[in-house]
Amino acid sequence: MTFLTIGHRGVMGVEPENTLRSFVRAERSGMDVIALDLQLSKDGVLVVLHDAEVDRTTDGSGAVADLTLAALRELDAGQGEHVPVFEEVLDAVRTPLQVSVQDAPTAAALAELVLRHDLSARVEVASFDDAVLAGTARLLPGVRTTLYADLRMAHPRSIEERALAVGANTVALGIRELTLAMVESAHAAGLRVTGWTVNTLQQLRLARALELDGAATDFPEIRSTGRFLA
Repeated sequence: MTFLTIGHRGVMGVEPENTLRSFVRAERSGMDVIALDLQLSKDGVLVVLHDAEVDRTTDGSGAVADLTLAALRELDAGQGEHVPVFEEVLDAVRTPLQVSVQDAPTAAALAELVLRHDLSARVEVASFDDAVLAGTARLLPGVRTTLYADLRMAHPRSIEERALAVGANTVALGIRELTLAMVESAHAAGLRVTGWTVNTLQQLRLARALELDGAATDFPEIRSTGRFLA
């Protein structure tokens, strides 16, 4: 069974998260997939940022939705890196991308770009929001999707029911809350299961013992270490 190593926002444990520098290093480290996050700027451009505000990851402040691309480009996102536009990531790396979106407008803008550039084979869409993934499936029939879920949050439906309802191929769950029974149940439903975030050898061994299909990590060495645990 192939075990996918997913670079979390590039390799954010050693490089500024969600920057071109981080993505390029993730690719050079041999990550199978690179995970990143998209937000819409005030002028409707898809920019690579995790938070709704720029305060934590740049030297600026304020909501992404209140800042134009020009204003965002003036910010330092760490070690002199700029906030990337999504198209820049597509040009910078060839590794498959897992793109997280958390609202319908961002998902729609991403879908338009994927269709325009025929990126369905290269881009997987991920979200914590069931409705966003369901909408993505309608806009991009056949695109691979991943449902992220926090198992600490109560929900009336099982993760399998939620994923199948929105057409997701994969569920991504917190490594600390996962059990082998959960993984086996998801696999029985035809779903892949990945864990987040796996940053230590102990967590990597746990991911393997849980028979996960992959894991997100902040550190490039997890990729090389995992090859010896196969």
